[in-house]
Amino acid sequence: MLVRLMYASRAADSVDQEALLAILRKSKAENAANGITGVLCFSGGIFLQLLEGGRQQVNTLYNRIAADKRHLDVVLLSYEEIGERRFAGWSMGQVNLSRLNPSLLLKYSETAVLDPYAVSGKVSMALFEELVVTASIVGQG
Repeated sequence: MLVRLMYASRAADSVDQEALLAILRKSKAENAANGITGVLCFSGGIFLQLLEGGRQQVNTLYNRIAADKRHLDVVLLSYEEIGERRFAGWSMGQVNLSRLNPSLLLKYSETAVLDPYAVSGKVSMALFEELVVTASIVGQG
């Protein structure tokens, strides 16, 4: 059974570009081995991540993330059983913030700042879907 999970968290310490790339490299390798796909967005110290895969694999990964000391304020935004993946092409895609149009953020929130704590999981999912359409997600495979 496939599931889709979306969560938000705050970085415990400032995460620079090098640390983020290391997280993405490790995620791609481990996720591919466990049949997990998804997308990660990191901005202003906030992680917004969507994971898809087998129920047990996704639950195990989420529990590991929630216990990781690099994350604070971990909040489950959405969890659902799915018939097919929307983000199957990415073992862990990354939102290319340089291509992110601030008006897209304004479409879904009060300000042009990524803040999944201020919007619903449904709104965050709609944002991710538009990011795919606008080719704002990189790191395929």
